[in-house]
Amino acid sequence: MNHQPVEGFSKLSKQRKIDWLISEYLSDDRSYEQILQQYWNNNAEIQKLHEEFSENTISNFYMPYGIAPNFLIDGKLLALPMAVEESSVVAAASKAAKFWIDKGGFKTTIINTEKLGHTHFIFNVESHKLLHFFNFRLKKKLFETTEDITANMRKRGGGILDIKLIDKTSEMPNYYQLKASFDTVDSMGANFINSCLEQFGKTLKQEVAENEDFTREEKDSLQIVMNILSNFTPDCIVRAEVSCRIDELKDDSGISNEEFAWKFKQAVTIAEIEPFRATTHNKGIMNGVDAVVIATGNDFRATEACAHAYAARNGKYSSLTHCTTDNGIFRFWIDLPISVGVVGGLTNLHPLVKFSLALLGKPSAQELMSILAVSGLAQNFGALRSLITTGIQKGHMKMHLLNILNQMGATEQEKQYFVTYFKDKTVSHHEVISEFNRLRAQ
Repeated sequence: MNHQPVEGFSKLSKQRKIDWLISEYLSDDRSYEQILQQYWNNNAEIQKLHEEFSENTISNFYMPYGIAPNFLIDGKLLALPMAVEESSVVAAASKAAKFWIDKGGFKTTIINTEKLGHTHFIFNVESHKLLHFFNFRLKKKLFETTEDITANMRKRGGGILDIKLIDKTSEMPNYYQLKASFDTVDSMGANFINSCLEQFGKTLKQEVAENEDFTREEKDSLQIVMNILSNFTPDCIVRAEVSCRIDELKDDSGISNEEFAWKFKQAVTIAEIEPFRATTHNKGIMNGVDAVVIATGNDFRATEACAHAYAARNGKYSSLTHCTTDNGIFRFWIDLPISVGVVGGLTNLHPLVKFSLALLGKPSAQELMSILAVSGLAQNFGALRSLITTGIQKGHMKMHLLNILNQMGATEQEKQYFVTYFKDKTVSHHEVISEFNRLRAQ
């Protein structure tokens, strides 16, 4: 089918957008209109609010919103909101939380909260000359010309922490950076950081133009390429950990405490040295992290990008979690670089986001960092616990069972039959279909 491009799509009403899509791409099948409409919110104001979060919206995309209870974090008992569609994520996190609740729970430490941004520029000038200009004139001007932008943030205890000139000319001709570090307190701070950086670019251009130490050729060579925050925040990092005596590691799988601790440490070590395993290992961690990030209205793409960049910071992709079993003590921890906010963005707009933050006791940004690290650590513990004992499929496929049955149009009575049928069996897609067909044939 040959489709025609559309002009002014964004200016069409929601209904006209839908009409065009169904006509152009869906063979005028109006049943698709009903699918879109059934996900609209009955409250017109809430629906309008959701539509204004993005562009060209025609419906809402639902994800399950679940609760993982019994998380003891730094002495506080919390129930974590998790928006996630993957089977067994909430169940695994909840099981891990319950496992550790009588062993002291999860402990967290905020290691640092610095966020970064850069003004990237090209300047055909001697490095020593630019460095002298930066140290004795430009740096002070950069702080001065952003005072209006940073005023409110400084009142809250944040602002620009430092600005450095970075020489990257060995990697790209005439390439330099103004690298700035920020404290954005309880906001994620993207707009604040980018506003500061854009002013840096303007100030740099103006100060170079007015400085008599640069020649006309040098001044003309200055090009501000871009001013943008970095989602890699290796200095905005939180540690979450659990620990207990190995003889307290009671597991219901039948293996001994010592074997459990030994196999668990081997599994983590494999993820530390083998990138193929580390990728899946860290993906499991982010199952837990992202679910809470989404539920609290934060940017899961930034969270993912930062975590994976950090996992490769030493030149080889590796595990985000680590484990030791020294002197009879089992210790398992994660160092997670993460930048999140509890003010701004969706946090003051999305009704479920407001509910999530209220459920968590209206945490500060640092407290939310801790919660997210714990969620990732718990998810990883649950996955590794399954892998080294019963295998991952037993628990995962039991959670996936209802998805299979729903696809086959099973009744509630049939669903209950299969829950009982697989009570002591490992679920497989083939086995479900075979037994379903046999049941229906009776």
